[in-house]
Amino acid sequence: MNRIFVSAIHKSSGKTTLSIGLCAALRQRGLGVQPFKKGPDYIDPMWLGRAAGRPCFNLDFHTMGEDEICREFVARSADADLALVEGNKGLYDGLDLEGSNSNAALARLLGSPVVLVLDTRGMTRGVAPILLGHQAFDPEIRIRGVIFNQVGGSRHEGKLRRIVEHYTDIPVIGAVHRDPSLDIDERHLGLIPSNEARAVDEKIERLARAVHEQVDLERLLATAAEAGPLPCPATPQDRLETRCRSRRRVRIGIARDAAFGFYYPSDLEAFARCGAELVPFDSLHDAHLPDVEGLFIGGGFPETAADDLAANEGLRREIRAAIQAGLPTYAECGGLMYLCRQVRWEDRSSPMVGIVPADAVMHERPQGRGYVKLEERPDHPWPRLGLEPRTIHAHEFHYSGLEGLDASLPKAYNMIRGMGIDGAHDGIIYRNLLANYSHLRHTDHYPWVARFVEFVRRCNDDSDLFSNEPDALKP
Repeated sequence: MNRIFVSAIHKSSGKTTLSIGLCAALRQRGLGVQPFKKGPDYIDPMWLGRAAGRPCFNLDFHTMGEDEICREFVARSADADLALVEGNKGLYDGLDLEGSNSNAALARLLGSPVVLVLDTRGMTRGVAPILLGHQAFDPEIRIRGVIFNQVGGSRHEGKLRRIVEHYTDIPVIGAVHRDPSLDIDERHLGLIPSNEARAVDEKIERLARAVHEQVDLERLLATAAEAGPLPCPATPQDRLETRCRSRRRVRIGIARDAAFGFYYPSDLEAFARCGAELVPFDSLHDAHLPDVEGLFIGGGFPETAADDLAANEGLRREIRAAIQAGLPTYAECGGLMYLCRQVRWEDRSSPMVGIVPADAVMHERPQGRGYVKLEERPDHPWPRLGLEPRTIHAHEFHYSGLEGLDASLPKAYNMIRGMGIDGAHDGIIYRNLLANYSHLRHTDHYPWVARFVEFVRRCNDDSDLFSNEPDALKP
């Protein structure tokens, strides 16, 4: 399996824009490129997936075990000519002293050659000790190339090439010159989502053209071909999803539009495997909810679409009435904000659904950011299917906080690590609604989709998935 790991010395080096350009350029050459993103990010995978013409999948040590990461990587890449993994932060950055969740650890696990993206603004001879240090820090990591970024011109490029060739044995695969037209507009949560950005395809085409002209794609492909076979761990017997799939199918509405687009492709596939049909609706323009038995509103940027969300008053009223009447609903982060009384941002305020008795207030700095660990409380509404871990691994990233929340509402989780809704809890429960800031991910560790789909069934059928199972498997 040909594969390459695109990393950097530090964050904001331009590895995402270059990875997008690489995916698009290689696709234009007729190659099937399977993109992956390390970590929990939603936004970069949107761009990478659009550039490659196929969904981008996340590889994350926090929510996945090593065997699951390898299985996902091998399975998703099976029909591709090349797998491209984009890292997060710097090559050796991580949460612990040993770097067990670093980009380097993932590159080692996948047996992948590494190409470093190096922002060269203000640099000449200093690139050599940086590259040599990265090589020496962990000799097991195969740094097989460097791509200069933000190069100041042909003279600057020439100096950089001569320096690297003289002091190191790392091949120079490309040198992308400074060009403001290649920049992707940013906001507080990073790159603007590709389902919202204007002229996304034109931007991707511009990045592809820059890569074609300034990156040695033949050398990159030869480097990717150096990767050896990657054994695929055996897939565990998936009794839970098999049982869920054999049950009556349910229809679950999902908000998919410019305001709400933070969904993992693998989670969406899990809904189908668990016997649910996802029915998309547009929270900004649709006048009515579709005919569904459950509702899922994921994360996004409701604050930037607040005026349009507020203007769609009929749908807001309909969602409020449906949840009030008991429609089983799950909302994450932006979805939680949408269900509040209003969203306040700077000197503006916009009415929202109003089923959660709180205001979502935007702040200049993150109110919750990074990986979280949750402990489920007894009030959690979803049925226990016998596979729930004691600690649930998830992540949060929100600039909003809740004000005026009714403290008497039951909560689904205690926060072992992270902020949640109040620093100690997450998961607001009201009737059949669960709404939290934490983003869950359906993995071997925690198959949350199966629980929610069964919850939707039980709310509609008052049924018992495990009526014929041994007592040890009953919730």
